[in-house]
Amino acid sequence: MSPNLKARSALAAASLLLASPVLAQAPQAADAPTAEAAAQAQPVMTKPPALLQQVEAPYPPEALAQGLTASVRLIITIAADGTVADVLPTEPVGHGFDEAAIAAVRQFRFSPAEVDGVPAPVQVEYVYHFTLAAPPEEAPGPEQVQAAPKATLTGQLISRGSRSRVAGATVRCGDDPEAPEALSDADGRFTLEVPPGECAVRVVASGFQLYQTKEQLQANETTEVNFFLAPTAGALETVVRSERPKKEVVRRTITRQEAQKTPGTFGDPIRVIQTLPGVARAPFISGQLLVRGSNPGQTATLMDGVSIPLLFHLLGGPSVVNAEFIDQLDFFPGGYGSQYGRAVGGIVEVGTRKGAADTFHGSVKVDLLDAGFFLEAPVTDGISVAAAARRSYIDTLLPLVLPKDEGSTLSVVPRYWDYQVRVDFGAKRDARSEAEAQAQAGGARSTGYVMAFGSDDQLRLVSSGPKTERDLSVDTHTLFHRIKGDWTYRKGALTSVFTPYVGYDGTSFKFGAAKQDGVGYTVGAREVLGLELSSALTVRTGLDLVYEHQAFDVEFPAPENFEYVAFPGAESVGELLVEKIGLGSFDGALFVEADLKVGKFTFTPGVRGNFQRAGDARNVALDPRLWVRFEATERTQLKGSLGLYSQPAETFRFITLPYGNPELAYQRAFQSSLGVEHRLTDVLNVDVTGFFNRRYDNIAAPGQLRSLPGGGVIQVPYSNQGIGRALGLEVMVKKQRASASDRWSGWLSYTFSQSLDGRTGPAPEQNGSDFGGGFGGNGDDTYGLSPFDQTHILTLVSNYVLGNGWELGGRFRYTTGRPTTPINHTFDLYQVDRNRFNGTYGPYASSRTSGFHQLDMRLDKSWQFQSWTLGVYLDVQNLYNAENVEFTFNDYRQRREYEVPGIPILPVVGVKGSF
Repeated sequence: MSPNLKARSALAAASLLLASPVLAQAPQAADAPTAEAAAQAQPVMTKPPALLQQVEAPYPPEALAQGLTASVRLIITIAADGTVADVLPTEPVGHGFDEAAIAAVRQFRFSPAEVDGVPAPVQVEYVYHFTLAAPPEEAPGPEQVQAAPKATLTGQLISRGSRSRVAGATVRCGDDPEAPEALSDADGRFTLEVPPGECAVRVVASGFQLYQTKEQLQANETTEVNFFLAPTAGALETVVRSERPKKEVVRRTITRQEAQKTPGTFGDPIRVIQTLPGVARAPFISGQLLVRGSNPGQTATLMDGVSIPLLFHLLGGPSVVNAEFIDQLDFFPGGYGSQYGRAVGGIVEVGTRKGAADTFHGSVKVDLLDAGFFLEAPVTDGISVAAAARRSYIDTLLPLVLPKDEGSTLSVVPRYWDYQVRVDFGAKRDARSEAEAQAQAGGARSTGYVMAFGSDDQLRLVSSGPKTERDLSVDTHTLFHRIKGDWTYRKGALTSVFTPYVGYDGTSFKFGAAKQDGVGYTVGAREVLGLELSSALTVRTGLDLVYEHQAFDVEFPAPENFEYVAFPGAESVGELLVEKIGLGSFDGALFVEADLKVGKFTFTPGVRGNFQRAGDARNVALDPRLWVRFEATERTQLKGSLGLYSQPAETFRFITLPYGNPELAYQRAFQSSLGVEHRLTDVLNVDVTGFFNRRYDNIAAPGQLRSLPGGGVIQVPYSNQGIGRALGLEVMVKKQRASASDRWSGWLSYTFSQSLDGRTGPAPEQNGSDFGGGFGGNGDDTYGLSPFDQTHILTLVSNYVLGNGWELGGRFRYTTGRPTTPINHTFDLYQVDRNRFNGTYGPYASSRTSGFHQLDMRLDKSWQFQSWTLGVYLDVQNLYNAENVEFTFNDYRQRREYEVPGIPILPVVGVKGSF
């Protein structure tokens, strides 16, 4: 009798309905983390697709004649209406199986998936099994059925190399289409009852290689096993391709896995920000963020919604967050919603991840710069903990390699450490959706976490040689600690997120005779309340409050002409001014915004009201904002924004004369942008955005002239005289990996910009510095080039999977040189009363340093063992040893200009073990 032919799809409705989807925001990589994100940061699949119509594929004649079977792994793109828009094989198997499976799947019909209650296209991984089954045997009688012995196979599915539990996998014995199946639960556990004897185990799981083994099962006995499944490198899981309506015009999201292997970053995800459009390159490893023409200090840095004083360790070192602790990184170069404030530039928010819910995991990383660890584990159902710490030892290694010749070098001795601890509670592991979790909790549920984190930096700069060490000595110490709580309450369409926090900051600075020690205490809270009134209208409102108190012990030489008059032939010399200064400030904001969908348009109007009290100062600012998005086609979106933004001056700037100005006001900015996003293919996206920003009432130093009560005139240290404007064009083209067989990914970013700085009122006396000393040149000109202006910024990043655990990446950067003011060598200017030479200079910012260009490379190799993974990497900065000019200085007669190059070729070798 000829065999009975059947073609069966083993992962039909089961894989679609029971596998946990991985949500990603374009252009996020397909292997984005699945950790639960903040309520306003991630889309939610409110309804998964369900298979409504399945078509059986004809068995390929050639394969049938040879008695071949196959499993065809496909990536199915399901359109918003439930039709199949595209089908791609991830690993072709040949013999006609691929063509037959694709032709059949194209005729499938699904119920539409919904994201945040709106139909949306999705991608799912689907395995189509072609099997040959023997003709059915005669059905046994009732007595035979009752007497048939059974064997039980139970166990747990574990991801090889990380020991993570594999949920939603299909376990079966053999290829028989009628054989019983079992699905693994949230802990990766399964139980399968089959006839005794040899069981040819087959485990099919999205994102993992097909697992096959044999087990001998005894009648009326239970066999317990652990199966270790090998992940497919970069294989796709269920990925939501469409994005929920954004609250910002430009939001660039980088996943942890993607960022850790970016060349030139030493595995630090936050450094990837420096490769994105709109970010100018900061001079000499400073780590400053210069976004869309703004100045240093005008871009806010947040960690889980809480402001932190430092994003990078001193001297442009790694970020203050352990790389393994980062869930995702959101960068808003401008046009962000009313929930964010206290910045006239951009916003960077680092989101940390919760501890593992399945078992104990961790990693240890050691390289030439520092060493650190990360640990995560479940405590009980619904409670997990994660912790990380890191310590540098560059302060020990660096002095060993610096030249010891007198006066030839500047020795840099940094030292840093940081830590993070997070405890999560309230998230049950057996709930597959927010609706199911609320139902289990009786209609509403609460989740949250408590987190403590901090950082410490010490820096000592000394010129080599015994003589010059006495001439120059700088000691800097800065640290911060934060403790933050997060309570999220959800009931139906209502979401409430309450975030209280406290903080401590310490600073110590010494330069020559000047010394300053300061401490700061911070208490703050945020409340964001969201209500989805309908599918077309969502409203959010909330409060953002912070109080900080700063105290300083200051020793400074008396400012010249303030109490002591300069004598001819020497600098003014006076007593040290010793002060103990304390000051508190409060800054509060009330914000409201709404998402309104009208046809293909989405409007988000919002307003943020700001109030500041610092000493005797009372400042108020109102910031209306609007962004609009238009869905031109399924692949093309137009977007635009405009709004006002406010940033309070730092508390210490409000102290009394001569150190501060108690009459400072809010810094303000107008931001606008217009752009288009287009998805060329499912893996290739392009984003083009133009922007224009205008800044006013910004802090300028030195400030305006002011008459003293007892007579005389003084120039205050700061005043709201700063103005500026910036315009430009940003282009981002990103290529993602389509499947496990797609080995290449990367992006190209380009920024064209012009940034101008200026000030209102009379220009201050110039000191001859090469940049930043003046604005606008001579005459009535108001603006001049910003000292940080870079006309062209180009970055190309690419990664290629070589196979067998090897991965190679490269990064090339080019930026236009920074503006400088050239020396005029026609004569020397000698000031007898000060015994000092002052140079003469040409037009302000009329020259530039040479353009910056650099190539970085990174090579990774990983070995996967049964319960842990070992990785080794070589990260080389400045591969061809380009001599880029970082800054310049002049000799004492202001005749000769010296160029200081940046870092030479710098190879860093690191080792990382994870389990």
